Amino acid sequence: MTKLLRRDKSEVKVDVQMPGSRLAQLAPTPTTVKETGLTLSFLGELVAKHLHDGGVLSLGALCARLALTGKVLTEILQFLRAEARIEVLGGAGKEAASLRYNLTDRGRQAAIDSLSRSGYVGPAPIPLHIYNSVVRTQTIHQGAVSRDEMKNAFSDVVVRDSVLDQLGASMNSGRAVFIYGHAGTGKTYITQRLSRLFHDEVLIPHAIAVNDSVIAVFDPVLHKKLDRDSLKLSDDLVFRERYDERWVPCERPVLISGGELTGDMLEIQLEPLVKEYRAPLQLKANNGIFIIDDMGRQRVSPEEVFNRWIVPLEEKLDYLSLGSGRHFSVPFDLVLVFSTNLNPTDLADEAFLRRIGFKIRFDPLNVDEYHSIWKEQCAKDGIVCPPGVFDFVVDELHRRNSTPLLPCHPRDLLGMATDYLDYNGKPRMLSNESMSWAWDNYFVSLRQPSDPTTIEPQVNLND
Repeated sequence: MTKLLRRDKSEVKVDVQMPGSRLAQLAPTPTTVKETGLTLSFLGELVAKHLHDGGVLSLGALCARLALTGKVLTEILQFLRAEARIEVLGGAGKEAASLRYNLTDRGRQAAIDSLSRSGYVGPAPIPLHIYNSVVRTQTIHQGAVSRDEMKNAFSDVVVRDSVLDQLGASMNSGRAVFIYGHAGTGKTYITQRLSRLFHDEVLIPHAIAVNDSVIAVFDPVLHKKLDRDSLKLSDDLVFRERYDERWVPCERPVLISGGELTGDMLEIQLEPLVKEYRAPLQLKANNGIFIIDDMGRQRVSPEEVFNRWIVPLEEKLDYLSLGSGRHFSVPFDLVLVFSTNLNPTDLADEAFLRRIGFKIRFDPLNVDEYHSIWKEQCAKDGIVCPPGVFDFVVDELHRRNSTPLLPCHPRDLLGMATDYLDYNGKPRMLSNESMSWAWDNYFVSLRQPSDPTTIEPQVNLND
């Protein structure tokens, strides 16, 4: 089964059942310097920086460092040798049969000069125009999400069909999503699992090149790299249809940013000590999902955050700057999700809310939904819940304290109850006593000391 994908002005037929073939066609391995999209002088400087960093290196070591083939590296090394910037040495030890390369004095000084301008020493970057083409080809909006797919993806999660329908439709809209509701209603938990809808891998570049400036993109903390087994690649397939290893095959990224978000994180950052550019969060999240959690609690005002997205949401392009007037654009290809437990109208004006296609409210659970989560958590943790204990929790604790039934409560209350039972050397069998103990330690009581018998609403500081 194949489909046609457009890359630049040409059409590429991709076999969707063969990941290796698809990756090889999407990002074929360059066999010449010209095919890398980078200049010989740029690559020569990058090789020299690697030699300055690693000392004497073999061709194989340079290939691994720069993610380029031996044929391309040989072309670069010949150029550097003609420029009298490297010298060729014989092999030694385990590499006795291979040649090794070292910088000359002239080459060492040139490498130092290069490092003073750019401290990037890593795999060869992907030129901006190639990056933009691949991002558009592997867009997260290339297929429609069906109702059956939503049900399958969330078959093990307690969530209302009406909410699933809203979320599923929002995935097809290509627009941002605003999720709001009481704290603890599962907004973050559910939105994180939207990635289950996307089963294909994407290519994330180690870095991209904007003219002679290099911006690091791949982040091992945020991007989940797929191994050969995950990609179902055989050794023969890798040999015959290798993809450009300047790209990293990953799961579609799911990036979550909460109260730590600042305006600087949404712009390209220059690390002054190492002179390296770092990609902003939305660039790292391209072809994936970007969730801005706890909206309204960031160290930057909601107005600044929302204003940052007005143009990208309208034009599907993000305009970035390297400073000194150097601007460029990249595709804004992601599902942008805002999540908050505050009133959306207190965070954004009508003009911005209009640009967001879906506003989805998450409400507290009903008793049946709460009971389903309760039973699942008990089974998971090996807890026995005798008849009557659950009713006691709902009727005597939740209702008498006017506390809504939230998805986070079963996990938290049961966890604290088992902590209490384990501490006292008792089996994990719930009782009204253990649940009352967990409740009193989980919530902050608002009862007045002068009237200890009065039952007042309680506050959950974990919400």
